[in-house]
Amino acid sequence: MHGIFDRLLKRADEAPLVPEEPTESSRAESEDVFARLVGALPLGVLLVDCTLRVRYANTAAGAAFGFDTQRAVGDHLMRAIANVEIERRVSEALRGEASVAPLTAQSHGEQRTYRVSIAPLGSAEPGAVIFIEDQTELLRAERAGREFLSNVSHELRTPLSSIKLMLETVIASADEEARELFLPQALAQVDRLVSLVGHLLDQARTESGQLKLKLADVDLEAVARPILTSFEPQAAQKGVHLELQPQRPVRVEADGERLSQVLVNLIDNALRHTPTGGAILVEVDAVANEAIVRVRDTGEGIAYRDLPHIFERFYVADRSRTRESGGAGLGLAIVKGIVDAHGGSISAESTLGSGTSITITIPIVREGSRAVR
Repeated sequence: MHGIFDRLLKRADEAPLVPEEPTESSRAESEDVFARLVGALPLGVLLVDCTLRVRYANTAAGAAFGFDTQRAVGDHLMRAIANVEIERRVSEALRGEASVAPLTAQSHGEQRTYRVSIAPLGSAEPGAVIFIEDQTELLRAERAGREFLSNVSHELRTPLSSIKLMLETVIASADEEARELFLPQALAQVDRLVSLVGHLLDQARTESGQLKLKLADVDLEAVARPILTSFEPQAAQKGVHLELQPQRPVRVEADGERLSQVLVNLIDNALRHTPTGGAILVEVDAVANEAIVRVRDTGEGIAYRDLPHIFERFYVADRSRTRESGGAGLGLAIVKGIVDAHGGSISAESTLGSGTSITITIPIVREGSRAVR
């Protein structure tokens, strides 16, 4: 056995190191592998010749600008991507000038931002290669991050400034009346800060997918009734009728504490925007395998343009009124996160000046578990 290996090694040492000439089949196979690799890239890739005709386009390029990649081959670049800026930069690349720059273009019915890199292929094979990276979601996330920091700093700064001013007034004044007036207000602002930080933590958990649910057999009416009872003094003081309307017994497999948090946020939100003489009705029902919780109010309603955004964090339709009522624009975003974590859905209907109805559906039968009725 050792003799065979020795002879093979000796032959290998004596063989000249000359690369084998690729055959037509091996070359075709390599090109096919390369085409499949480029075709699978999430980055858009186009090759154009010196007459600006498309020689190749991968799936990502077609998806970015909405053209058929197979039909585009052989057509002028402008038929695939009707953009004068790209045509100009490709012409520059054909003269040997590479470029990397952002490009904003209309695609799929919305404005999207791309990072477009264009480079010459070289003198051996005249033409240009175009790389297209869709950065719309990345820029949107960066903008959302900046807005989040801005909103958080604003929401924290307001109560902190009030606390500072009131405590300075108490320290500077020896008057007992000033202490009795400002210290309770300062404590109320501290409570507001504690609540805000709690909301921020909940929002962070829902967005990161780390919201943990303690599932149990839950009676929705039993969850809702004590919450409405806790809001009754506040509703009576404001002159708003608050009523629970259970349509039928409903039991679900859910996190009772989180569902309580959902109802607290929805009722608190409705109460802040319902004037004296109005009403808030909380309905509990079930249809097929879905439990339904609906909170209706006869309040000021939500403008049509604002309705699609009310479940976004820090979104408020009228910030001046929200400041007066103490809302931070996090309550409904947290509600949506909790409902999503239960595999449910949330929707809102509203007419400005005629009230709002928010409907939550939660599956009674969860995948991988027994039915709970």
